[in-house]
This record gives sequence, C-alpha cells and structure tokens, in this order.
Amino acid sequence: MKKEVLIYTVSDSIGETSQKLIAAVTAQYPDIVFHNNYRFPFVNHEEQLIEILRDAIKDKAIVVSTLVNAQLAMSARNFAEKTGLQYIDLMNPFFEILQSKTGTTPIQQPGIVHKLNADYFNRISAIEFAVKYDDGKDPHGFAEADVVLLGISRTSKTPLSMYLANKSVKTANLPLIPEVPIPEIIYQLPKEKMFGLICAPEALVKIRQNRLQALGLNQDSNYSDIHRIEKELAYANELFKKLEIPVIDVTEKSIEESAFVIQEHLKKQSN
Repeated sequence: MKKEVLIYTVSDSIGETSQKLIAAVTAQYPDIVFHNNYRFPFVNHEEQLIEILRDAIKDKAIVVSTLVNAQLAMSARNFAEKTGLQYIDLMNPFFEILQSKTGTTPIQQPGIVHKLNADYFNRISAIEFAVKYDDGKDPHGFAEADVVLLGISRTSKTPLSMYLANKSVKTANLPLIPEVPIPEIIYQLPKEKMFGLICAPEALVKIRQNRLQALGLNQDSNYSDIHRIEKELAYANELFKKLEIPVIDVTEKSIEESAFVIQEHLKKQSN
C-alpha cells in the first residue's frame, strides 16, 4: 500500500508559485500518493490564516506557504513552532537573505509576478467567488455561478470547487443534509449549471472516519455510520433525479477527472 501525504498550500495571491515547486518535488516520489487539493489563495487576514493552519494540524498535513506579507508569514511561522506543524515558507527566508545582503526590503505586494491580463483577473474573480460561496454560504449568490455542486458531506465539493475556480469557472457548492431544507433558489437555477456528487457508501465511511480521527472525535458517531450515509445518499439521489441534473460518482475519480467531466459537459451546453 502506497504512503499518502496531504499538502495544504497557502498564499496571499493565487498560489501558483507553490504549485510549481510541489509539482517538481512530488515528481521525485512516484511511490507516494500526494493529495494537493487543499489550496487556500488570497489569505489576507490573520484569523483566516490561523483557522487554516489549525485544520492542517488536524489533518496532519504539510503546509507550503508563499505568503509575501511579512506579518502573516511571521504569524504562520510562530504557529508552526508552537504546534509542531510541518510548515514550509518558500518566500520569506529568501527575502531575509536578500535584505541582509542588500539592505533592501521587499515591497510585499502579492501577485505582482503575474501578467495583469483578462484571463488572470477572471481566474482571481472565480477563486474569490468559490471561497465566498463555499459550503452553502449565501445561496442567493448561486445565481451568479457558472457551476453549482450539490452533495452530501465529504464528496469533494470544496476541493473540486477550488480546482474549477483555478480554471476560471465560478463555482459554488451546497452540502445536502436530509434534515435541512434545500434553499428555494436551487429550484430556480438552470439545471445545466448544476451537478450532483455521490460516492460509494463504504468509501465515505472510511473518509468520514479519517476526518473524525483527525478532529479527535468518536469514530463511531452517526456521521460515519453506513446506514446514515446510505440514507443521505438516497436523499441526494432523489433530489438529483427531481432536479434532472448530471450525477458524478467521485469514488474512484481524482479531482482533475471530475473537473474534466464538468468542463466537457459545459462545453457541450455552450455549443
């Protein structure tokens, strides 16, 4: 069985710098499975940053940072030292060497390396949108989305939303819980922009148990009970049928594969 490594990337810009390094490093470890879907761009507040780092501790993740803001970078470094978080800062050690050598401080302007063109701004807009409307936040904004993902807990809604956002697709997602009414706006959205996500019950049991373990909670809770999960999936499938929307089984699909299915569907709809 291959070893698995979970990576968080944190940036106060789009985060492409860390992705290039991670791609180069992970290519040297073909026998390790790297999970690099937890990407956090445009982190500009300390409270937001610390919340991400706390989640990384729970998930036993490696955090790769390209924060150029010195105060945020310092906060992250201090947090890592206090908690034992495995944290890599790709920017500030280099800044410090250059400052020591030249006496010149960096301008601390995130994203300046990027060419300011329409595609870049579209991608930024899509990423900001995905963050704003993640996990059912403000469903009224779903009308502005290119894609709305529906699924029960741990069906890859957030990682898939962020991946699509990096492709300039404005994506929102809504968690489905049988006891929680569906926002009325869902029934008003064009079905062409909505996608249902499902996963095999047995796989979800393991995923949810791992999540509970990472949080230090009881793994025998109702959250990871297979009968409860089957009930949630039945509820979700019934809704998808009612809405007449495509359903993607993410059980054995990578985020890239699921995103490809969605993008191909969107292309067909636009032709």
